[in-house]
Amino acid sequence: MPKRKDIKSILIVGAGPIVIGQACEFDYSGTQACKALKNEGYKIILVNSNPATIMTDPDVADKTYIEPITPEILKKIIDKEKPDAILPTMGGQTALNVSLEVSDSGFLNEKNVELIGADEEAISKAEDRSKFRDAMNKIGLKTPKSFTSQTLEESLTKLNKIGLPVIIRPSFTLGGTGGGIADTLEEFKKIASNGIESSPTNEILVEESVAGWKEFEMEVVRDKADNCIIICSIENVDPMGVHTGDSITVAPALTLTDKEYQMMRVASINILREIGVDTGGSNVQFAINPENGDMVVIEMNPRVSRSSALASKATGFPIAKIAALLAVGYTLDELKNDITKTTPASFEPTIDYVVTKIPRFAFEKFPGSIPSLSSSMKSVGEAMAIGKNFKESIQKALRSLETGLNGFNTTSSTKDIKEIENHLKKTSPDRLLYIADALRVGISPEKIHKLTFYDPWFIEQIKEIIDIEAQLISKGMPSDKENVQWLKTQGFSDNRLAELTDNNEKNIRSLRENLAIKPVFKRVDTCAAEFSSETAYMYSTYGDTIFSDSLECEAKPSSKEKVIIIGGGPNRIGQGIEFDYCCVHASYALKESGIESIMINCNPETVSTDYDTSDRLYFEPLNFEDLIEIIKREKSSGNLLGIIVQFGGQTPLKLAKELEKNNIDIKILGTSQNAIDIAEDRDRFQKLVSKLNILQPENGLATSLNEAISIVDRIGYPVVIRPSYVLGGRAMEIVHSDEQLKKYMKEAVIVSGENPVLIDSYLKDAIEVDIDALCDGKDVFIAGILEHIEEAGVHSGDSACSIPPFTLDKKILNKLEKQVDLLAKDLNVIGLMNTQFAIKDDKIFILEVNPRASRTVPFIAKVLGKPLAKLATKIMLGNKIVSMDLEKKNIKHFAIKEAVFPFKRFPGVDTILGPEMRSTGEVMGIDKDFGMAFAKSQIAGGTKIPSKGSVFVSVKDSDKNKIIEPVSKLVEIGFDVFATDGTAEFFNNHNIKTKKINKVLQGSPHIVEMINEKKISLVFNTTETPQAIKDSKSIRRSALETETPYYTTVSGANAAVMAIKAINNNKITIRTIQSFGNLLS
Repeated sequence: MPKRKDIKSILIVGAGPIVIGQACEFDYSGTQACKALKNEGYKIILVNSNPATIMTDPDVADKTYIEPITPEILKKIIDKEKPDAILPTMGGQTALNVSLEVSDSGFLNEKNVELIGADEEAISKAEDRSKFRDAMNKIGLKTPKSFTSQTLEESLTKLNKIGLPVIIRPSFTLGGTGGGIADTLEEFKKIASNGIESSPTNEILVEESVAGWKEFEMEVVRDKADNCIIICSIENVDPMGVHTGDSITVAPALTLTDKEYQMMRVASINILREIGVDTGGSNVQFAINPENGDMVVIEMNPRVSRSSALASKATGFPIAKIAALLAVGYTLDELKNDITKTTPASFEPTIDYVVTKIPRFAFEKFPGSIPSLSSSMKSVGEAMAIGKNFKESIQKALRSLETGLNGFNTTSSTKDIKEIENHLKKTSPDRLLYIADALRVGISPEKIHKLTFYDPWFIEQIKEIIDIEAQLISKGMPSDKENVQWLKTQGFSDNRLAELTDNNEKNIRSLRENLAIKPVFKRVDTCAAEFSSETAYMYSTYGDTIFSDSLECEAKPSSKEKVIIIGGGPNRIGQGIEFDYCCVHASYALKESGIESIMINCNPETVSTDYDTSDRLYFEPLNFEDLIEIIKREKSSGNLLGIIVQFGGQTPLKLAKELEKNNIDIKILGTSQNAIDIAEDRDRFQKLVSKLNILQPENGLATSLNEAISIVDRIGYPVVIRPSYVLGGRAMEIVHSDEQLKKYMKEAVIVSGENPVLIDSYLKDAIEVDIDALCDGKDVFIAGILEHIEEAGVHSGDSACSIPPFTLDKKILNKLEKQVDLLAKDLNVIGLMNTQFAIKDDKIFILEVNPRASRTVPFIAKVLGKPLAKLATKIMLGNKIVSMDLEKKNIKHFAIKEAVFPFKRFPGVDTILGPEMRSTGEVMGIDKDFGMAFAKSQIAGGTKIPSKGSVFVSVKDSDKNKIIEPVSKLVEIGFDVFATDGTAEFFNNHNIKTKKINKVLQGSPHIVEMINEKKISLVFNTTETPQAIKDSKSIRRSALETETPYYTTVSGANAAVMAIKAINNNKITIRTIQSFGNLLS
């Protein structure tokens, strides 16, 4: 069936900001869809609020709207652009929900716009829990006993039919938001209430708990002609009860019998047919009772999902691209397999290796959170590894996480059997490592299975690894080729072998090299080597066994000029999609320069690990051992010009240090390692800024508590303390007292290791500024100056910020530019540089310099319409700024970057912002008016801006005079003001009519009750000391849970008031990012 000719333009709906449950896999799928459909000649219109994505680059779609993804905005875009169709299946749950809401309103029929990929009925049938259950019953498939409900009262009445424990699943939510497992009535009431609140349709499905059953997923693709293929089967290593996004998973499924697999395959295809997905990819989830083989269907996603990205990377089959093409009428047999270039897309992929995905968590970023996993997703990223067998694959995956693991490291602090057994009972992120510890202390595999419900086969595989470790500890490292080769086939890294045999990594590497033992690189080819693969998508292996006959290397390095780009590894807070964005642009720049691009990364969610982003892709852990093996292989042919480490965050920078330390002969392209070290090393940096006459907050370096106390005695409290050589403000804190300092110093040493702790005077109420610049060693181009909306003390990644600056005068801006110019030239920066300043009483203080890409690069690139990371790459290759058509532009509009936080996922955690980064993603609001731009950024981030109502104000004494102006403006708009004793008295004395309300400690009726009863529409709450923060935590938490907008800084309150005024006085207007670019002069 040829493509549809009746469609000329397609609106693709993106996923919005990176949040837990919906991460950068939707940038990967959206980018694939945009490129594929644009290549087919369709006009592509895109809406997405996330500026850190490749898909929102101005050249990916024809018309790009970086606007909030809401029904109102979608209708405005449809009115303006008049698309023929909407593709809602590439933007996760967000795109499905908003598209369905617009469709249900009758607007699409009225405008003659069609949903393609999945129609209204299919989406509703799959996402509406009761409709899905009925559909499964119709085709004879079991689902767990269940009921749907829209009120807590109804839920409690129906609960008797099933009994506890139960799993609660809200309808139309992502990543299990609002769901959970309830073992007690109290837990049920809490989770059910939360689930009803979280669901856009206020509906929950309550089903009998199948926790402990085995969980499987099938990735299925179907076309209009009813061709159905299974792309990949995925097995969850963790049993049911842990959200699949938080579970360790393997592909293909390893413990299914052929009969079970065939049953599941047939069921998956029947489900797609019944639901009505006939043009694209879907994910179907099953549970199997290990006792009797009973199979039940858990759910299906009628769209490209997180698992689709994993299945695509695991097999090489581009699910999103194919799904987009099927949506416009093609059939699978008409499309070519991009990997082999010869077989059709209708061939089911076959894989002859094992893929393991392990999630990465960030509980340490949320003090007070319990590191426990359930049916509500909590992971912030994931790593994937490929090996010829399970042991090789899982050990590679563990070291890909970058959490300090080099294999099955000991995690338990005790050898006490009872204590370890207690750990096994808990669904914690470290459960796999506790299984290893349990085996070490002699707990039997049978007992482990009983406590964890892990399949016995996986436990036996881990036991084999632990048995090998025990032999290495007792007998030492073997020195013969056969045994060393065998150890490598079992997935042991040189580093792990050194640790187990009390040796060092260098010696193990030398032994291996002397024995001529090295990995080979095999291709991910979709067909288990049945056909030759033209695509250089590779993984390393030492083979199945020492007798393996598959050790032929398929790398085939070219004879071209080439450059290696090191990616950022798994997403984490502080190092996310923004860095992947820069790596992708590096690849594009190399392509444009006629140089072969080689990407190394282990993150399956990203565009950088797409098979066609770079000329060559190595899906490998970002460890020293794995990196040098690739360098050696690529050096064997052609001219390896060097390696780019500037774009992937801290991960590549640490690897660059190791390359230098080990005298590896490879050129680091761009800024030298020495310049990076000057910026990171506090002593060297101090000398630099002193030489350039740049002010710095008073500071000191401490490696002990006594040193820290003497520094604080000199500079005074409050101080900002942080470890050196970390990203995302890891373990950064504002300290107000000796007691806090002692506690901090105890914990910081663990994070910082051998590196000292940095102590700075805290510049209270200062304005923070971020500046990104390009430098070629001679000329400097200031790309963007961002003024933070929150004052200094809030991590730059968590603060809202504006370009252009909205309060700074020309004189200050000129001084800032001059200082950046001096720093870039003195450090001899070649490429990108990010500098952070604080401005207090018209004095400029430097906070830090990062001679690398920062997380603001994609945002500034969107505002300027200039691909900064691509330009930086060309500078590293020798191009000069003077030849790049880079002129300072006058920006006549405002772009606001706002952070998005996962606090709802972590019950009981305080939402107050500080110097440690906690956001998972960002959105952008763009408009000619500052207030409207800020309003758009809030709406895009999920905040419902009130136009009227009541504001509650509770601020620290030093903020009282400053909060008068925004509160007075709210009164003018018509808001009522509520405050506790001191603030109420202060406002009434300043002629602001204020109603007094009790603090929680003063008893009912108090402020938290008012927030919970939705009698408050807006909260302004600023605090300072640890006690005050503790006392006001319940206010912030209640505001979060009731979705009441809250601001914890005066500057944030001011911006919020400007946004409310803008929304009240003007209609929201929309413009493409391309047209904003045309306004620059």
